[in-house]
Amino acid sequence: QVQLLESGGGSVQSGGSLRLSCVGSGYTYSSYCMSWFRQAPGKDREGVVVIGSDRRTTYADSVKGRFTISRDTDKGTLYLQMNSLKPEDTAIYYCAAEPDYYGPTCTSLRKRDFGFWGQGTQVTVST
Repeated sequence: QVQLLESGGGSVQSGGSLRLSCVGSGYTYSSYCMSWFRQAPGKDREGVVVIGSDRRTTYADSVKGRFTISRDTDKGTLYLQMNSLKPEDTAIYYCAAEPDYYGPTCTSLRKRDFGFWGQGTQVTVST
């Protein structure tokens, strides 16, 4: 059974940084598309960034140049380094996974394309 567990959320001031982690278990980590989504209060869940097993990435325009995704295959862990945080980054951040049926390059940021989800971790950015 696939399980994803996020950690690293918290409260920071605008301009600050946080690093989120997502530990996966119950599946062959290296053969999955891995992603981060977020959901702000009253808004739909949106894709932030996705990484394939080839380590190619696709970022949402809103976080380009500020957020960096990485994956450690040996540890089965996904990371999201978030710098220059803004109040509009405030949301619950979710880790998501899906087998890379179409190859090692993953580009989708649509939530319907991911079948496995973590429970989320809260990120709050204050002015």
